Amino acid sequence: MFKRTLVFGVAIAAAAASYAFADSYAGGAVMTMKGDKGEVLTDAKGMSLYTFDKDSAGATVCYDQCAINWPPLMATSGAKAEGDFSLVTRKDGAMQWAYKGQPLYLWKNDKKPGDMTGDGVGGVWHLAKD
Repeated sequence: MFKRTLVFGVAIAAAAASYAFADSYAGGAVMTMKGDKGEVLTDAKGMSLYTFDKDSAGATVCYDQCAINWPPLMATSGAKAEGDFSLVTRKDGAMQWAYKGQPLYLWKNDKKPGDMTGDGVGGVWHLAKD
C-alpha cells in the first residue's frame, strides 16, 4: 500500500491505517495521500500541504510571522518544475514549490503525518488537493 520505506518509522506506520501514499511529484518533494478528506498533497514525510487564499498565482505574500506559522515548502537547489508543479521565487531568492501556481506550505501545528489541522484556518488556508 505504501511506496515509502521504514525510514519514517512508527509515525508513518500509524498513519497507514487510514492513509495511503499514491504518487510522488516535484522530484519527490511532494506526495499524494488518500484519506478522509480525499486525495491531498503532502511533503515527502507525509505532512499535509496547504495553500493560502491571499497568494496570487506564482507569487507568495507569506513572510515573517506568516512563514513561521506556515513554513513554505522549499525546493532544493537545482529543482525543476514539472507538470502542475512549479517554482515560486521568494523575496530572498529562495525557491518554493507551487501546485497549479499556488505556493505550498506546511502548518506548524500539524505534528504527525496525516494531521490536517490547518485546513480552514482563518478561512484562508486550505489543504492542497490533487
